Order: sequence, then C-alpha cells, then structure tokens
Amino acid sequence: MAEIIWGLATSHVPSIGAAMDHGKTADPYWKPLFDGYEPARAWMAAHRPDVAVIVYNDHANAVGLDLVPTFGIGTAESYDVADEGWGRRPVPPVRGAPELSAHLVGELMDEEFDIATFHRLDVDHGLTVPLSVYCPDPGEAWPCAVVPVLVNVIQYPQPTAARCYALGRAIGRAIRSFPGDLKVAVFGTGGMSHQLAGARAGLINPEFDRMFLRAIESEPEKLAALTREDYIRRAGTEGIELIMWLVMRGAMSDRIARIHDTYHVPASNTAAGLALFQDLGAA
Repeated sequence: MAEIIWGLATSHVPSIGAAMDHGKTADPYWKPLFDGYEPARAWMAAHRPDVAVIVYNDHANAVGLDLVPTFGIGTAESYDVADEGWGRRPVPPVRGAPELSAHLVGELMDEEFDIATFHRLDVDHGLTVPLSVYCPDPGEAWPCAVVPVLVNVIQYPQPTAARCYALGRAIGRAIRSFPGDLKVAVFGTGGMSHQLAGARAGLINPEFDRMFLRAIESEPEKLAALTREDYIRRAGTEGIELIMWLVMRGAMSDRIARIHDTYHVPASNTAAGLALFQDLGAA
C-alpha cells in the first residue's frame, strides 16, 4: 500500500526560481533565504519519495480566468513547463503518475469532491518552484513523479480553509488506499502573507505568518476555522494561498514531527516560509 512519508509547506514565489536559474542564490539579497532551506533539503534528499502530490494554483498560465475549477487534478503522463511570458524555466519537464492520479480522482469523487481532470497541463512556477526548493539540481529529470493538485485561490469565491483541510484528509485516505507500493510526499504551496496590488500592496504580516507556522503542526483546525475574509484581511489578497498548506496538513496523519522550518522577509515583496514534517503514521 502507498504511504505518506513527509509533507512540505513552501512559498512558490517566482523570483525564488529565477534566483536559482540565474545563479544568484549566494547574492546578499537571496543568501539568507536559501541558507534557511539547506537543512530541509538535506533531510529530503535522504528521504526521497516515489511521487510528490503537489498542491498549487495556476497563475492564469494553463487555466484561463474564463473557466476556473475550484479543485483539479492532473492525470497526464508528463507536464511541460509553462512559458509565463519570459520563456520556460530551464528545468526538466515533470513526469506524471497517471495511475495514482486516476485513483485520487475516483476516490475524491466518491467522497463528494467535484474534481476537474486535466489530461493535458503546462505547469507554472506554482509547481516548479516548490520542486526546485526540494531538489535544486535535478539534472535531466526530477527525482520523483508528480501528481498536480490545483486549487482556485485566484478568483472569488475561493474554497474555504475548512474545505481545503477536508480535501486534504480525503487525499490522505485516497493515497493510503492505493494498492501500489509507493512512498508519497505531499506539498502545500503558496503564501505566506503578501499582497501584490491595491491600496495594501506590499503588505506583510509576520505576526500572522509565525502563528500559522506554529499552528499548522498541532492546531490545523484553528487555521481551518478562519474565513476567506480572515485570510485576506490578515495575510493579504495573495496570502489566501495559505489554504493550500492546509490541504497538505490534512493529508498527513495526526502524528507528525517537525523536521525544519524557516521564515524570511522579504522575498520579492513577499514573506517566504517553509515547514517540513515527517509523517509518523497512525498511533
């Protein structure tokens, strides 16, 4: 049977990927951020999954704003890297896990989650930057297959934090019911606090971010109880991306161990965070 071995929550700021792509990780501006990643990267390199289920949002690159599904899953054999207007990132295409994807779609539909399926999908920085946070030097191929899980955090009304946490719980059950012998990691991406436009452009709320980093481990229900307005008011219009961290946390068991966390301000006008947890399984 498949098992979840760890969960990673991480920001997916596009300039983090650009800093890696252009050899700027040792520059004074970027070095503190990437130094903070190192302990997590070393641990993950020693605990490689077969498949990563990556919860992210498309940024109007593959999914236009004319049709925005609340939740979706990629079911393809592979995923090309999206050209977001300045050329594709110089990273490998993403290898899919279609059998696990199809299993998740079926199980989630049976649990009354209406899932859009993407049989063809270009993946943007929302997915490729977290992969680079995990594996900065993939060479010709990423070290694991990927199941993309898309969440609408762009267009109002976004799903509630409680619904995302419930989706994560259902994803965890579905993964554990998969008959294949797979080691699975679950990524929750986006955030932390930031706002890119409007009167509050540049907003960062370290107090809220640090509370979230603490509570995601042992009090996820507290975070799931917050309304979408709470997230936008306290973390900014783009800070609502944090509801995708709750999908990751929901997929994990109640027994987890915090391996590492880090928090850095700013990363391109954004609060950037990372939290890595080992899943210890059921008691």
